[in-house]
Order: sequence, then C-alpha cells, then structure tokens
Amino acid sequence: MLRALAPAPAMAPGAPSSSPSPILAVLLFSLVLSPAQAIVVYTDKEVHGAVGSPVTLHCSFWSSEWVSDDISFTWRYQPEGGRDAISIFHYAKGQPYIDEVGTFKERIQWVGDPQWKDGSIVIHNLDYSDNGTFTCDVKNPPDIVGKTSQVTLYVFEKVPTRYGVVLGAVIGGVLGVVLLLLALVYLVRYCWLRRQAALQRRLSAMEKGKLHKPGKDTSKRGRQTPVLYAMLDHSRSTKAASEKKSKGLGESRKDKK
Repeated sequence: MLRALAPAPAMAPGAPSSSPSPILAVLLFSLVLSPAQAIVVYTDKEVHGAVGSPVTLHCSFWSSEWVSDDISFTWRYQPEGGRDAISIFHYAKGQPYIDEVGTFKERIQWVGDPQWKDGSIVIHNLDYSDNGTFTCDVKNPPDIVGKTSQVTLYVFEKVPTRYGVVLGAVIGGVLGVVLLLLALVYLVRYCWLRRQAALQRRLSAMEKGKLHKPGKDTSKRGRQTPVLYAMLDHSRSTKAASEKKSKGLGESRKDKK
C-alpha cells in the first residue's frame, strides 16, 4: 500500500535545492512498478485435414517469465461464416477441461506440455462442419498481457497437395542436381590436378636425369684430357727425333763426298 509523502521543509532563500531530479524519480518509479512484458503466442496460419482423420492444432508461446504453476491455455472456435467464438478447451492448474456438450464433444485430445511451452490439441474424426478459425490464448502469470494467435482449419474429402510442398520439392530437387554437378566438377578437377602433378614429377625426374648425364661425360673428358696431351707430346718428340736423325745422315753423306 502506498502512503502519501510528507511535504518538504521550507528552504531559506538562496539555499541550494536538495530535491531529487525528475529523471531519477521516474527511473525509481519504473523500477518499483515495472509492468510485465507481453506474452507472444504462435500457431500455424492454416491447417488442412481430411474427413474422418485427426488433425493437430499446434500452439506455443514465448514469455519473459518462468513457466508458472498457474499457466493456462484456452482454445476457442469460430465456425466458418459465424460471428461468435465459443470456448472448446481449457487447461488450468495442471488439468485439461474438454468441452463435453458442444460440437467437439469427445473429439478433442490434449497433447501439449506446459514445461515445453506447448499447448497443442488434437481434433479427431474431422467433418466439413469443423471448418473455421481456432484461437489459442495463453496466460503465464504474472505475464498475462499479449495477443492471441489464430489458425484456420480447412477440411477436405482428400487433403490436396499444397503449393508450398510442391515448390519445396522442386527447389529440393534443383538443389540436389546442383550439388551433384558440383561434386562431379570437383571430382574431375581433383583427378586432373592429380594427373598433372604426376606428369610434373615425371618431367622433373627426366630433367634431373639429363643433367646428371652431361656431368658424367664432362668428368670422363676431364680424365681423358691429360692422356691426350701426353700422347701429343710423345708424337711431337718422336717426330723431332726422326728429323734430327735424317739431318745427321744427310750431313754424314756430305762429309764422305
């Protein structure tokens, strides 16, 4: 309970003001009386079902508070073309309360789990008269402020293939073909690079072999060079000796004459 504040004592003229600033007062007031954040409820936009089959109406929520023991879920139904919505299901204090009088008598099943923030229900044995809008409302005290969420149910003789499913299948097929082509391109590129690397290794090995062979030939030539010089010197010396011999014989013949 709030009580009135006593008036502040009068201050002498010229004395400095000691009252708190308005901004500080607003901050303190907001901390003391801060409102709960709005709860957010999520459902599908629309759901399709076949006559005689069950359908699940999903409902989940987000709350800034921990899941309370006093959490409650309420489902309302507005028939197609109708104006008024009627309550068909309520969950509170850990117990589900199902409509036992109206259109969905003995056809609603609670499949939610508050701890997982799930308030889903299942409607069995669908009929054309079940077409309409279902509203899910969640309260998680102290987080009780927020908008409800609605899902529209369409009942058919046979559930039609939705455009979104077909589009998703087409997109998935195209993505699969693209991924397969990318895998093939990568495989071909990998094989080509591997072959190029093998050819490069062979070429480098052949070049190394060619470089080693001239080195051996030059070493042999280096070894043979002194032998050639010695053979040349020997031939020159023998030629000079033969020339001296022939000169000596010519001079001796001249002397005899």
